Amino acid sequence: MTVVTMKSLLESGVHFGHQVKRWDPRMKKYIFAERNGIHIIDLQKTIQSCKEAYTAVRKIIAGQKSVLFVGTKKQAQQAIQKEAERCGMYYVNNRWLGGMLTNFSTIKKSLLRLKKLEKMEVDGTFENLTKKEVAALVKERGRLQKNLGGIKEMKDLPGILFIVDTRKEAIAVAEASRIGIPIVAVVDTNCNPDGIDYPIPGNDDAIRAISLFTQIIANAVVDGDNEAGLRIVEGGGEGDDSLEGIVTDISVRQEDEEIDIEQYQVKDEETLTPPPPTPPAGEEDDLPVDVDKVYNEND
Repeated sequence: MTVVTMKSLLESGVHFGHQVKRWDPRMKKYIFAERNGIHIIDLQKTIQSCKEAYTAVRKIIAGQKSVLFVGTKKQAQQAIQKEAERCGMYYVNNRWLGGMLTNFSTIKKSLLRLKKLEKMEVDGTFENLTKKEVAALVKERGRLQKNLGGIKEMKDLPGILFIVDTRKEAIAVAEASRIGIPIVAVVDTNCNPDGIDYPIPGNDDAIRAISLFTQIIANAVVDGDNEAGLRIVEGGGEGDDSLEGIVTDISVRQEDEEIDIEQYQVKDEETLTPPPPTPPAGEEDDLPVDVDKVYNEND
């Protein structure tokens, strides 16, 4: 099956990096070119990284472990929740609480408190309390639900983390690295790929790009679940031959095929306009301009 295609990456604006002056030199190997002060990401390496991340997540799920989706920036919140719920995994999309991994025993107490408050509302306990007490409990439940609702049923540490924007989620990256949990992360041109087990070079600010990457990981979870279920039915052992059918767009490209650098047209920040609704038909067409990318000098 195809993990991701070059066309979908281009249409989502994955190739747009940050301004040249905001780059991290450690991302040099993932940068294809520079156009009008904007770095262009090498999409061939992005496709290969997606394949590696897909395979890693699929193996983790087949091994009966879970995936934790992490993305608290506004552009990522909706996509993280939607795809995590679609594949039945856990997510954090509002705020990363310090110690969520390294001090998970304390976090579990908060999860038990959340479940207790939800039970109190259902079993009629609130009816025997004063309005002031009920209001305080409802406020507490809302706060816990907002921060921990996505991991309410998580009983053990996840087998792998998927993170959008490693700069914003630096605490999550540090905690996962400290206790040895592998990390799959989208790294933009202003991020540090060192310490990330499966870095995926790409735009981490555009909603369309974030949705595409999150969907790829969710698909890997679904496929891993199907594989695990099939093994239970057949009574077979674990093996890597089940992953040999994974095919990406990069594997079918001609070896001598190159992307014309002149096709990367990036307009000035203030004059970015939406691309035509018709996707590019070939290499001679202009690449779509990413309207979701926001270059904030104060980031």
